[in-house]
Amino acid sequence: MTEFAIDPTLPGGLPRDERGTVVTVGTFDGVHRGHWAVLQEIRGRATASGRRGVLLTFHPHPLRIVRPESAPRLLTTPTEKKEILAESGLDYAVFLSFTPVLARYSPQRFVEEILVRRLGVRELVIGYDHGFGQGRAGDVDTLTELGAALGFDVDVVAPVEEGGHAVSSSGIRRALAQGAVRAAAHALGRPYSIRGPIVRGDGRGRKLGFPTANIHVADPDKLIPSSGIYAVRGVLRCGTFAGALHLGPRPTFAGSAPTVELHLIDFAGDIYGEDVRVDFIERLREVRPFATVVELIQQMREDVELAREAQA
Repeated sequence: MTEFAIDPTLPGGLPRDERGTVVTVGTFDGVHRGHWAVLQEIRGRATASGRRGVLLTFHPHPLRIVRPESAPRLLTTPTEKKEILAESGLDYAVFLSFTPVLARYSPQRFVEEILVRRLGVRELVIGYDHGFGQGRAGDVDTLTELGAALGFDVDVVAPVEEGGHAVSSSGIRRALAQGAVRAAAHALGRPYSIRGPIVRGDGRGRKLGFPTANIHVADPDKLIPSSGIYAVRGVLRCGTFAGALHLGPRPTFAGSAPTVELHLIDFAGDIYGEDVRVDFIERLREVRPFATVVELIQQMREDVELAREAQA
């Protein structure tokens, strides 16, 4: 899969190909099971028609420009999204710079300038709730009319449902806000993850007998699940390890700042400075204060054993 970055204020698009493209458009935050159904439809149609399969997505999230106070935290940063999309089987992923200029495009202008002229769309596959153009004025009916006039077909993919509700990025965010990481993983089709470099902390975990790696999640837009103790997997260059994660405040130690601290079970080594990906498996408990350090250590032993059991 080839990645393109397009600025709507500058010329440029995909390399020309008279066969045209099969395109889908959306923010695709999370690239969840509902999104994956659309991507597989694109892949199938592109293979059948001999055309190129293309995903058009945006950065930053459109709400970051249109209504910044309502912009959600991201389930997938641009880097994470690219890694997931690399497994989609599509030919191109196009990251369109969402700017105030683009936000003012009418639905017709967006279709004509971006989809037709730059991407060469012949088939457009969209989700059931797709809205686009200034104020999201465009919808499925708008696209169908424009497709008939400009020479491309439009197909709508039905939602993927779970428990009578459509799988959605907003639903996954709500689950993570409650610490329901198993439910989020089911909707995503994979564990939710965060990543960042390992930085030095105050060394308190090692003194307690449970050495921890402090993780710095650098992207301020990345969604962090609710505070708690979690069973996780830590993915390093040298392999994948079971772990327990402390996320949030440390009320037992007055004045301590909130942290993201990873304890890798049965692991020994110096990994400071290395990037780590943390996959969430299960929330074990809430963060709570302990009257003594001895009580805290006993609870940490129990947490580690529960985290080990949760790997199965």
